[in-house]
Amino acid sequence: MSLPPTPSQTVGPFYGYALPFTGGEEVAPAGHPDAITVHGVVYDGAGLPIPDALLEFWQPAPDGSRAGVPGSLRRDIVTGGYLGRNGVDFTGFGRVATDADGHYALRTLPPGGVPYLSVIVFARGLLHHLHTRIYLPDLADTTDDPLLVSLEPERRATLLATPEREGVHRFDIRLQDDGAHEETVFLEFG
Repeated sequence: MSLPPTPSQTVGPFYGYALPFTGGEEVAPAGHPDAITVHGVVYDGAGLPIPDALLEFWQPAPDGSRAGVPGSLRRDIVTGGYLGRNGVDFTGFGRVATDADGHYALRTLPPGGVPYLSVIVFARGLLHHLHTRIYLPDLADTTDDPLLVSLEPERRATLLATPEREGVHRFDIRLQDDGAHEETVFLEFG
């Protein structure tokens, strides 16, 4: 007997049980010379960090290919559990849970062919996940990208990562305007 699907319900915070996997934040192979780090905090509408959000990152490889490489969710043939990444291949996919302070960090390679990383946000209180982008300042031409051009400067700024030092960028995600900061721009897919 199979059960019918249930309607959407509030996501989490229970997904921390099975969805994160070993090395989910390590999209770039260990020691890769071109690796960059993107990190930040996920905030709720009151401006408080969300300690149990889950972020998925999708991007093309540095050469622009989008085929990806199997390896993000390798299984252990003995236990049936997840082994995580093999530490060698670039897969184009990362899954990162926020820590107790709402912070996340991702190590990846610069995307080829696009100036951004695609992000899906899962968090408590959301009925559906949210889609956004992280535009990397050294790759993004804010006068050329159709999405960025369509936004007012204040809204556009919510999609731009801030360089902190060589190879390290900060990108905070705000689920709602908290009165002091604009809500991150989220994308709709029909």
